[in-house]
Amino acid sequence: MVGTGENSTERGAPPAAKQPAPGVQPYYVHNAGRLAQRYGSITFEEVHGGILDLLPPAPAKVVDVGAGTGRDAAALAGRGYQVLAVEPVRELREVAQHLKPHENICWVEDSVPELSRVAGAFDLALLSAVWMHLPPPERGQAMHRLAELLAPTGLLVISLRRGAPPTDRVMFDVPAEAVVSDGERAGLRLVRLVEEGADQLGRAEVWWQTVALRKGEE
Repeated sequence: MVGTGENSTERGAPPAAKQPAPGVQPYYVHNAGRLAQRYGSITFEEVHGGILDLLPPAPAKVVDVGAGTGRDAAALAGRGYQVLAVEPVRELREVAQHLKPHENICWVEDSVPELSRVAGAFDLALLSAVWMHLPPPERGQAMHRLAELLAPTGLLVISLRRGAPPTDRVMFDVPAEAVVSDGERAGLRLVRLVEEGADQLGRAEVWWQTVALRKGEE
């Protein structure tokens, strides 16, 4: 299993405080169960079909940043990858570990941009519906940190929720071109830009893009 020396689930730990941890958005704390049902209604393959052929051969080391309720982490583990699932929201981690346990997944509490409890090198870094939560000053820092965590030819995949941000959480409408520029400044090159199009959950105001960046020369 992929390890960092830290595991988010510790036996004998005192009960967590009812208030969200610093930096955690209350929306995800209070809606963990409902979000698990929503996100689980579409598969990893349906969400990430445009980049499946770019995935490294298994077994490989994968970090799923902002792993949420574990849909992608479980799918990757099922494909034979060693997955480090990074999620700052305790409630989401608990749902994921209950619904989608897998011996190839190690869960850790951490978040971008620091990822201070994560150590590479990873063949694949996945950020599915995460990047748009980062305010502009943190995006460059996060990209440089992700580049550090990648193996010499590692792949970074970032999916972007486009459209007007909702009002119940902190979110930004980040175009793919801005992600590509941040990646280039961190030494990553674009290998694919996927226009996913309409939202698969039926939200008319939402559409998606996926950016795949690779470390190293062609």
